[in-house]
Amino acid sequence: MSFSRIASAFLFAVTSAAALAAGPEPTASAGGTWETADKIFGQPGKDLPGGVHRFGWPRRDLRVTAGGVAVEPALALGSWAAFVRRGDTDVVAMGDLVLTETEVNPVVRALQDGGLEVLAIHNHLSGETPRVLYVHFHGHGSLDAVARGLRSALDATSTPLAPAAGSPAAPSPSERAVLDRVQEILDHTGNLAGRVLQVSVPRAEKIVESGVEIPPAMGLATALNFQSNGSGVAATGDFVLTAEEVNPVVRELTTHGIAVTGLHSHLLRETPRLFFLHFWGVGTADAVAGGLRAALARTSIRR
Repeated sequence: MSFSRIASAFLFAVTSAAALAAGPEPTASAGGTWETADKIFGQPGKDLPGGVHRFGWPRRDLRVTAGGVAVEPALALGSWAAFVRRGDTDVVAMGDLVLTETEVNPVVRALQDGGLEVLAIHNHLSGETPRVLYVHFHGHGSLDAVARGLRSALDATSTPLAPAAGSPAAPSPSERAVLDRVQEILDHTGNLAGRVLQVSVPRAEKIVESGVEIPPAMGLATALNFQSNGSGVAATGDFVLTAEEVNPVVRELTTHGIAVTGLHSHLLRETPRLFFLHFWGVGTADAVAGGLRAALARTSIRR
């Protein structure tokens, strides 16, 4: 073998060894790695099951009351967006933005100008002061383009985009005992977001939108949120239901004294067809969690 071939072989081996030592390159799309979106939104997203990268923007600027309860942002006032990769170049994004009435139309224009679709505009609560509305959206394309389109919509609002300074207030021992009781009754565990317990219950079947499977972490799991209210709780969230499940769940909720505050769609082209039923309940942990457990039993959920 000639000296030149030996030298070439040696160089190839050294280069390959260096590449292996450095490890695999980060996954990229036409818009870059997840860090691209983190920089656009000015905060790191959270990695969730199913390859989901999720951002949250609680409306800490709003002071909302409902049924005499001061609603904490984590209970019902959290704007969010979830991204998942589809192929080598594209992402799908879904979420909803919590808005005042005057913010709705500027946000709708910004979303459409940014290439995102509006899926729904409606209420989640009932009788709250001030009134808040929820705009659900969908985006598909390069990470950079979708994230920038969404950022332009957020900039049309007064939503605080920077993470809150310091650690969120934790529940007191007595509040924690109440939230522990809620989880015991539900037979589902959740996560604390400050003083709010958030329980997510995925559906049993796969959900497909526009031919793409959508993970539960992209807003397609039943969400049950609980905030301590004296010796009891205030609860809100939404059930993700097929058509056949809607009225049995309504019946269980109303029988247990839990109000139905909204029934509508959040998507446009999903399979199976889904409906989102929002609720509001205030009472003892046993009464509210018991009613929600009875309603869950009427749905097809993942065990």
